[in-house]
Amino acid sequence: MSGIPTPNVEVQWASDAPDAPDEADLRAWAVKAVAVAGGVVGDITLRVVDDAEIQTLNREYRGKDKPTNVLSFPFEMPEGLPEDAFAPLLGDIVISAPVVRREAAEQHKPLDAHWAHMVTHGVLHLLGFDHIDDDDADVMEALEIRALAEQGYPDPYTVSHSSKELHL
Repeated sequence: MSGIPTPNVEVQWASDAPDAPDEADLRAWAVKAVAVAGGVVGDITLRVVDDAEIQTLNREYRGKDKPTNVLSFPFEMPEGLPEDAFAPLLGDIVISAPVVRREAAEQHKPLDAHWAHMVTHGVLHLLGFDHIDDDDADVMEALEIRALAEQGYPDPYTVSHSSKELHL
């Protein structure tokens, strides 16, 4: 045991994607992303969806009326409640199985490697990391590369895309 605080990861299925990874892999990728970010205790819900659901969420929360690969929704404590009113909730990650499948094919990546990247990317967003400016992108990408490498996956940024292309 490493002593690094780890989250509880619940997986929800709203897609019957036959080529989606199993729950054990999804959880392992999420836990590894948290570990490379320094560790944290709390609950993460990871929801695997189809295009329609993620498009609705993308439109409502980001103003972009199209499917995207991954969305993260950090938990925000309702105003006026004490900090200990809820168990430690980290938030929700929503991943579109069809988008991940299409991107992996377009980018000539193994499907499991792209899934691992999208889970890692979503978790880091949940923990407050971002790629809006170059310095933040460098930090986030370094954590992604490390988390993936520690699990035997290649650097996702050496192929044909940049962080700006991650969110369709």
